[in-house]
Amino acid sequence: MSATLDVVLPVFSIMLAGYLGGRFGLLGEASSEALNRFVYFAAMPALFLVSMARVELAVVFNVPFLLTYGGAMALTFLLAVAVARLAFPNRLGALGLHGLSATMTNSGYIGIPLLLTAYGEPAVLPSIIATVFNGTVMMALAAVIMELDFGRGHGPLRLVVRVLRGVAGNPMVVAAALGIALSALGWPLPVPLATFCDILGAAAAPCALFAIGLFLVGRSVRAGAVEVGWVVALKLLVQPLIAWWLAFHLLEMSPVWAASAVVLSALPTGALVFVLSQRYGVYVQRSTAAIVVSTLVSVATLSLLFPLLPSAPG
Repeated sequence: MSATLDVVLPVFSIMLAGYLGGRFGLLGEASSEALNRFVYFAAMPALFLVSMARVELAVVFNVPFLLTYGGAMALTFLLAVAVARLAFPNRLGALGLHGLSATMTNSGYIGIPLLLTAYGEPAVLPSIIATVFNGTVMMALAAVIMELDFGRGHGPLRLVVRVLRGVAGNPMVVAAALGIALSALGWPLPVPLATFCDILGAAAAPCALFAIGLFLVGRSVRAGAVEVGWVVALKLLVQPLIAWWLAFHLLEMSPVWAASAVVLSALPTGALVFVLSQRYGVYVQRSTAAIVVSTLVSVATLSLLFPLLPSAPG
């Protein structure tokens, strides 16, 4: 409980600081969108570029881990969207963001320090790989869904062109792909560029979290409580249960990788979902509420989860 609080509490506190800054008029209503655009177009691409460029591709492709982490996300996403179509009908983009809110994990800002505290240095690599997966596969999926939604009504050829253009024009997808290409070629980033990306990228998570708090001013996280509760249950209970089944009963991997896959799947919804929602102006309140509520509830769920996992995986 103490270790979880040490990691989760600062994340929630940044959101609270943003809320208080807006509530007492220190920052105007437009500040949330301005911060979000900074994260979307500058800070997050810089973070993705430098992070991907530094990861050796040979160690990223741990197939059992990717099948566990990615499989749990995929199955939870499909369940979320299938239920949402019947219980919470909405436009395609909102359904996609509903699914992302139920699956996109805060693997970097919470996952890395939490796993490092629990299992030591060997658990850092799974966190990095999960972050790479989120930044490439999930971001590309999100871009495709949003462009399909906003491109409806056009002919098939124009729709395909729009989707491809949307994915290719997404700054985070482009930055991640460029970083992966540099890693594959074995070309290190020049030191000045790497330092620039490090400094700029370090602002991504706190600015996104602060923007969430600003957005909440004058709005309630209780709106759509049933839907938000369902999303949080999927994120904190269903996804880790699927990961548990895959990691410990279906696939074979070392205990540290299996435990890490389950913990990463059990993390609260990542702020990147809010960044996407506000960028497209779709599902913003629901995604914001899911992030806030899942972050708070995860203190309890993660604290209950750790005793069930191997105490000292090797």
